[in-house]
Amino acid sequence: MLKEKVQKLLAEALDENPSLFLIDFEIQGANEIKVTLDGDQGVTVEDCMAVSRKIEHNLDREEEDFALEVMSCGATAPLQNVRQYRKNEGRTLEVKTAKGDKLEGALQEVTEEGITLFWKAREPKPVGKGKVTVEKTEYIPYQEITEAKVKIKF
Repeated sequence: MLKEKVQKLLAEALDENPSLFLIDFEIQGANEIKVTLDGDQGVTVEDCMAVSRKIEHNLDREEEDFALEVMSCGATAPLQNVRQYRKNEGRTLEVKTAKGDKLEGALQEVTEEGITLFWKAREPKPVGKGKVTVEKTEYIPYQEITEAKVKIKF
């Protein structure tokens, strides 16, 4: 019953701010509600407060005691949905695949089925000694991605 109420309130809060989207929602143990958000332009403290207020002010603590935590997914969290990939187009990703490959490149294209990475690599010349820089692209379907993270550069 609590889960359905919170889901409804959460949907209303996200409708009020369409740039935000849900990454994770769970209720643990003694009604510990945890909501993780992301946004097309990031998530501010004010965004988290607005969603938290929407949920907290519409639940009756006399009826059900609960703890509520609303947070952003964080800069180093793995990407989980297409919308997160779209907002990071052009940025460098580190992608681990089901085959065990680890690729790093610029997120060039995002579709509903997968992503395309672009990077430059040094490879031996086909003829003679030395190396040559080659440009590479690889399309990776989402079902083959075990983990994808944005590489933070300082």
